[in-house]
Amino acid sequence: MSEERRSFFSRFNEKLRRRSPLLLLVLGAGVGIIFWGGFNTAMVASNSMTFCITCHEMRATVYEEYKETPHYRNPSGVQATCADCHVPREWVHKVVRKVQATRELYHKAMGTIDTPEKFEAKRWVLANRVWDQMRATDSRECRNCHDFESMDLSEQDRSARKKHAKAPTDGKTCIDCHKGIAHEYPDKPEDDAGSEVASR
Repeated sequence: MSEERRSFFSRFNEKLRRRSPLLLLVLGAGVGIIFWGGFNTAMVASNSMTFCITCHEMRATVYEEYKETPHYRNPSGVQATCADCHVPREWVHKVVRKVQATRELYHKAMGTIDTPEKFEAKRWVLANRVWDQMRATDSRECRNCHDFESMDLSEQDRSARKKHAKAPTDGKTCIDCHKGIAHEYPDKPEDDAGSEVASR
């Protein structure tokens, strides 16, 4: 190797050594942005209605039930999708929910509820799992759209007006009264005598 060429590489290596922390920082930021963009794109895509109903178990059962409710079609045209009710909006809670969803992927792969009969046999357990989670978070996802403070109780029927007025002071949360609001209320198995008596 000629002296001139050796001198060039020597100078280049010296510059690289001096600038390597900056170069590493720039490269790290670039990789981080690409990773974050891909991760966020996957999160958004997996929150879409189209994604949720790719599983035929959902499309043939709960999705068909949901289409008959005001959450799907109503005079104002405001629609609550699967993610609006089942995925938190706050980032940390959303990531936790997505990690929990891996259990659903496992059961999808294992065929746990891959027929209408299997789904119906598990519906009570699945519904109670969702209700318990909603109760534990004070119906957080419901409250993204519904708020006691914003309700015009005078426009509600007498029964709803009375219950909504008392709910906050009685420590009630949305799911305590509105089970089965977007999906059919499951039949309680006869051998489930020890669990809570559910109410609509």
